Amino acid sequence: MNRIFNLFGEWLKSILIPPLVSFLNSMFDQLNDTIGGTAAALADTPEQFQPEVFHMVRTISENVIIPIAGIILTFIACYELIQLVISHNNLANFETWIFFKWIFKTFVAVELITHTFDITLAVFDVARYVVEQSARIILGDTAVDGSALVGLEATLQTKSLGEILVLFVEVFFIRLVLIGLGLLVMVIVYGRMIEIYLMVSLAPIPFATFGNREQSMVGQNYLRSLFALGFQAFLIMICIGIYAVLIRTAVFSEDIVMSLLGVLVYTLLLVFTMFRTGGIARSVFHAH
Repeated sequence: MNRIFNLFGEWLKSILIPPLVSFLNSMFDQLNDTIGGTAAALADTPEQFQPEVFHMVRTISENVIIPIAGIILTFIACYELIQLVISHNNLANFETWIFFKWIFKTFVAVELITHTFDITLAVFDVARYVVEQSARIILGDTAVDGSALVGLEATLQTKSLGEILVLFVEVFFIRLVLIGLGLLVMVIVYGRMIEIYLMVSLAPIPFATFGNREQSMVGQNYLRSLFALGFQAFLIMICIGIYAVLIRTAVFSEDIVMSLLGVLVYTLLLVFTMFRTGGIARSVFHAH
């Protein structure tokens, strides 16, 4: 009877070990592809990331938002002219140069609205340059080398059926978590770019406020927010660079679960810090 149970156990082990080895062999493939692709996507400007989406956003902004920005600019220009006139003792000390000053400020405000997208894209061109230059320095190999795990097949043969079953469940669960973390990395990158598209679509309105000193704070804060979104990519690059350094210290031993948990902890740390990059960038640029 014991011999029958042993044969049955060996048969089950022969069924479980090949898919377990296959899991270990492909454990980090999707995670490596996702993080490697993320580093490349961070250098894209809004126009390069999704050209069709950017064209749609620009078309809607030019046809819907710019007329509203024009109305706001007209109101601000009239308000600014009234302020210039009454500030000189209700024309008691009238000077003609104030009209030239008003014309110049209005002209600058109109030019800003006209070249809104040129200015916003220039911000992300600067951010792209920073990301590309920093990638040459801080970005290492982000791929997790799991080949050592496959070499542990001989170790699996020495384990009991119960240990194989427990290990199979644990490896399957860790694999699902790693896939989920890889998806979160994609969500952060794509979510940042969608936020950029939303910000860019409303760009003419804050740019219309630069004609007045009091209202220009809206436009200034908007520019700070743009720079924060642009340089968030730089902070994400630093996070990936730190992850690349940490992942090289991961040691795969005969304790497969502990080896996988080490990679899992580093990946969790990467995702957590990537979520924090938006708030850090805004605090640095004092954007609200």
